[in-house]
Amino acid sequence: MTTPWSRRGFLAVCSGTAAALGLGTSSPASAEADEFAALRAKWRTLILGEGFDPAAEPFASRLADLGGTARQYLASMSPATGALWPDLPYADPDPDTDPESYVYSGNMSTSYTRLSTLAQAYCQPGTGLTGDAALREAVLTGLDHLHDDVYNAGQARYGNWWSWQIGAPQALLDACVLMYDALSADRLAGYLAAVDRFVPDSAVSSYSGTSTGANRVDLCRVLALRGVVGADAAKVALARDALSPVFPYVSSGDGLHTDGSFIQHTWVPYTGSYGSVFLGGLGMLFALLAGSSWEVTDEHRAIVFDSVEKAWAPFLYNGLVMDGVSGRAVSRGLSAGDPSDVQQDDHLRGHPVLASIVLLGQGASAAQNARWRALVKGWMRRDQYRPPLTDPVLSLPNLARLKEVEDDTAVRALPEPTGHRLFPAMARATHRRPGWAASLSMANKRIAYYESGNGENPRGWHTGSGMLYWWGDTFANDQYSDAFWPTVDPYRLPGTTVSRKVLADGAGGDWGAAKPDVNWVGGTTDGHRAAVGQYLKGLLSTLVAKKSWFFLDDTVVCLGAGISCTDGTAVETTVENRNLGAAGSASLTVDGLAEPAGYPWSQTLTDTGWAHLGGHGGYVFPGGATVRAVRKAREGSWSSINTGGSTTVLSRKYLTMYVDHGTDPVNASYAYLLMPGASAARTRARSADRHWLTVLANTNDQQGVSVRSLGFTGVNFWFGGTVGSLTASDPCSVMISEKEDGTAVIAVSDPMLMRTGLTLTWRRPVASVSSAPVTLASAETGKSLTLTFGDLTGTAGVTQLITVRLR
Repeated sequence: MTTPWSRRGFLAVCSGTAAALGLGTSSPASAEADEFAALRAKWRTLILGEGFDPAAEPFASRLADLGGTARQYLASMSPATGALWPDLPYADPDPDTDPESYVYSGNMSTSYTRLSTLAQAYCQPGTGLTGDAALREAVLTGLDHLHDDVYNAGQARYGNWWSWQIGAPQALLDACVLMYDALSADRLAGYLAAVDRFVPDSAVSSYSGTSTGANRVDLCRVLALRGVVGADAAKVALARDALSPVFPYVSSGDGLHTDGSFIQHTWVPYTGSYGSVFLGGLGMLFALLAGSSWEVTDEHRAIVFDSVEKAWAPFLYNGLVMDGVSGRAVSRGLSAGDPSDVQQDDHLRGHPVLASIVLLGQGASAAQNARWRALVKGWMRRDQYRPPLTDPVLSLPNLARLKEVEDDTAVRALPEPTGHRLFPAMARATHRRPGWAASLSMANKRIAYYESGNGENPRGWHTGSGMLYWWGDTFANDQYSDAFWPTVDPYRLPGTTVSRKVLADGAGGDWGAAKPDVNWVGGTTDGHRAAVGQYLKGLLSTLVAKKSWFFLDDTVVCLGAGISCTDGTAVETTVENRNLGAAGSASLTVDGLAEPAGYPWSQTLTDTGWAHLGGHGGYVFPGGATVRAVRKAREGSWSSINTGGSTTVLSRKYLTMYVDHGTDPVNASYAYLLMPGASAARTRARSADRHWLTVLANTNDQQGVSVRSLGFTGVNFWFGGTVGSLTASDPCSVMISEKEDGTAVIAVSDPMLMRTGLTLTWRRPVASVSSAPVTLASAETGKSLTLTFGDLTGTAGVTQLITVRLR
């Protein structure tokens, strides 16, 4: 690609790259020195990007914006004791680890991030500040000031450990690479001594505490760059070796699990946030060390490559990453006071994951790389809400990676993957069908209700109470992106059953401390359909309930039973709480009649058979139900759910439908069908077809359904018993798919992880068993089928599949 600035030309401005590329006249002192120079050059490329035309869009605008941000930072920089920028004081008058100290340590880290931004504006072409001498001196002044005043070998740590061990040193070391030739040996030695002070070798000596999962990858990045900048081979080797514990699957706590779950902070599903850091950090380190003396060769690194489609792809949809696996990051919207900030959302969190997949593909097999690039191109092209190539916060290197895929005519965009995935280790499920996708969030004794901390997400209380998210292929992709979290009623999250008992911010404790004392959460799937259940206990509440979801081809059947509570407050199941944006013009039709479209509006809909929300989908209530419907404009600010958020008040209009179980209900229940994307006519027809669905059971003991036209039967046995043609000796989840070719697939799981034996009888003539897992001890065929399982406790809740031939 021809550019006004050649790649070599602008890298040469950035401190010594010409020598590293062999363009200068001096010879390296040694092979090792030459290798470190090459690694510095490679890291510059990784953090600045490559292969793009700085005069062409979208890069020209992004580079100009970078220059504009740098000018603002440059103009406002004012070194003084306790601060480099007046709006980022880091001197803590009472240094400890309370929330106030977190703010001060965060300001210190952010100060280094701003210096890194200035260094990038100095090195990148097209910023208007490229190679600017005054900018260069400002960066050096800032680095010296922060070193002398706060981040040095004699400083005691306060506030958040992350700021000292990851945030600040990563930004500092990036700046050191970019400004390498401008740094004297003494300066560099001081900076590196500070890094050694706060990130000693012992930071990775034990795979525990804050040195696991994504945090371990971040720490290894610090150590690797510390070694590269300081020409310390032992540090680079330590960083490489310290990565090894993150590769193998784990059976509990932080890291990747065999079912594709990714957990951070011991009990929080975090594929979309910490998982993004994990994937991106490994991609960067693999690329940095590839071909060097410290290349990552651990055989278990293949697990990371396998996890692209096993762990990340199920949660990517039209460019977004699903909020149910993003923890407290969902509360990070528009921040206060940062001139470069824009509102964050699920799409903007998804785009870096796409770019990380592209980067990671460079070290994967040719087949993996080709498929991943095709998947990424598809996700990019379908993201019409926030097209990735116009993403205002995506880093320029990531932007360049995605643009290269977009421009590669040899890459054919793949459609969205379809199928059902259960993640028992993190109490999550995804269901993907042509035209729509859904995601379910639950909680159990191993997975937290929600996570708050650092002043973030204090009202996420009920996100693990069966929240059912869904999106359409060409519609509603802004459902949770458009100021949903600061404006939604946190007691009425779609799919959840909750007590209206008032909860304090951060109720239950920070960092996912609160977990329900329940075991039966999970389900079973054949990879296409699923039966999923949650024994629900309310957060700081007496509420208990049994909730089941049966994920089918065009429908999610939702059942609830045994709903009881003595909180002295109302209990509600939210059928839907749709964010209709600022305008809120979607029509609501109930049993064929159009309901008022104005705001505010509410109505109790009695004996309701079906409802349809224009532009979204349909809802069917088998046998009729009393449903309350509400149109309401709700206001909120990001600061109400994140102390660093903007105080600007936002307003969004919602259409809510819920079942009111009354105050202190006893054994209440509900049943409804969700039909994403369905027309009013199709919703009406489904409601009129009384034979399409048979609810086999909806009690505190069992919940099950049958759809004869699909050959589907699904039952969640909360206790052993008989439902329809199935009898189970003990609690379990069962799903049967009968095929047109005379076979059937029986899927069984032990969501409680407690069954040392299980007997299941299906009263259906079966000729033979074609395939079975090792957990099946025996099978008796004939007029009925009896399956006897051995110990299921080691299956981690994963589905056991048995294929049979029917008579």
